[in-house]
Amino acid sequence: MQALLRLSSAIDACIELIGTAATWIVTLLLAVGVYNVIARYVGKFIGVNLASNTFIEGQWYLFSVIFFLGFAFILKRNAHVRVDFLYSKWNAKRRAWVNLLGTLLFLFPFCIMAIIVTWPRVMRSWGLLPNGRWTIWEMSSDPGGLPRAPIRSMIIVAFVLLMIQGISEIIKHIAVITHRVEDVEIEKLEEYEPQGID
Repeated sequence: MQALLRLSSAIDACIELIGTAATWIVTLLLAVGVYNVIARYVGKFIGVNLASNTFIEGQWYLFSVIFFLGFAFILKRNAHVRVDFLYSKWNAKRRAWVNLLGTLLFLFPFCIMAIIVTWPRVMRSWGLLPNGRWTIWEMSSDPGGLPRAPIRSMIIVAFVLLMIQGISEIIKHIAVITHRVEDVEIEKLEEYEPQGID
């Protein structure tokens, strides 16, 4: 069990790093947004088009990346929405059972279904035709737009990361259920009380 708990800690550290990186993308998103606004007004004033669909689409691409990378980060931080009028009154073992069953019965099937459903569309955006031949990437229909394949691929990345974090959560829940951790270690191992994202 100690090896599994070390694996869980490694997954948590990796997801924490990815989530923290995603929060820094917000700064880049704001910079692109400010540039778009300034370029639009300055370009209008001097009679030159300084704005571009590349920057406009880049802005929503960045927002999407933040959103997709946040899935696993939110699960790791236990910051997701839950109706806890009963849950908050339960002991750690009962909460661990509910979380374990929820992860196995709902989180994993949902992630697998999302990957299966989106996989053909993502591969098509990379240029894979139904007949197995490759063609050019899917591009934005707007002039100067960005390719769609990288951002569509983030859907798959998001659900894979969510499943990986789910594995970490399962390990922690089993550790609590089997009393492999002391009560004093439970809060350190798993933040059962929801906390905000820093």
